[in-house]
Amino acid sequence: MSSTTAGRRPARHGLGVLTAALHRWLALIIMVVLWELGTRAAKSVFFPPPSKIVRQMYHLWFSGPVSHLFLTSMATDNILPSLARMAVGLAAALVVGVAFGLLLGRSDRVLAYLDPLFQFFRVIPPPTLAPVFVVLFTFGTPMQLASIIFSAIWPILLNTADGARSVDQLQLATARVFRLRATTRLFTIILPSTMPKIFAGLRLSLSLALILMVFSELLPGTTDGIGFLLVDAQSRSDLPAVWATIVLLGILGYLLNVMLLVVERRSLAWHHGARRTEAT
Repeated sequence: MSSTTAGRRPARHGLGVLTAALHRWLALIIMVVLWELGTRAAKSVFFPPPSKIVRQMYHLWFSGPVSHLFLTSMATDNILPSLARMAVGLAAALVVGVAFGLLLGRSDRVLAYLDPLFQFFRVIPPPTLAPVFVVLFTFGTPMQLASIIFSAIWPILLNTADGARSVDQLQLATARVFRLRATTRLFTIILPSTMPKIFAGLRLSLSLALILMVFSELLPGTTDGIGFLLVDAQSRSDLPAVWATIVLLGILGYLLNVMLLVVERRSLAWHHGARRTEAT
């Protein structure tokens, strides 16, 4: 192979990556450009241009010292606590939802009895239960965690139960023939087979946890968090700060979803490979 041909391949590969990235972000770029042009032409105080929103985000949260990863004190005092509460609530919902989902999924009778109850609680909008959580936990972190857990647990629990019910019965029968212990069957057959459903529920729970994280911080008595920043900016009629907070939430939601998809692809690489093999 000549050096010229070897040099062309990396160049073509780089061009292909650039083209793919352009196609991926083209719609967003066009939207931002139109937003910038439209808001500058309208000159409305209620709709600042994206360039002003980005400057406000930098000033509020990302103009800190290098030792703090460029985060300001406002960012560390509000954004980080919000993400911590969301992470704890989502982790608790994941552990409890997977544990109970596996137990219920392996017992059709128990699931038949409890499924109407689960469906009833699942369809209740979590914000409507805020007064109940306030009475039980008062304002503060316990109430916020309870709101996040209640909203996030149902997709995980129900998807896990559905996945546990659909485990290949032949594999389970083979495991019984070889007299594998229940814990061995759980971790080598049932749980791996349920993982695609667990991640499907986790993706839904992630968005719900983000929504309830913000909502719980909008309530009176909250002293920090992204929702608190939003309420504070509204009370001061600081519209650029309001829009900066909204855009920040959109960016955080996108980044968290991307991170979850990366974890899912790595954890379920065997599953996607098996599906590709079956398709061929």
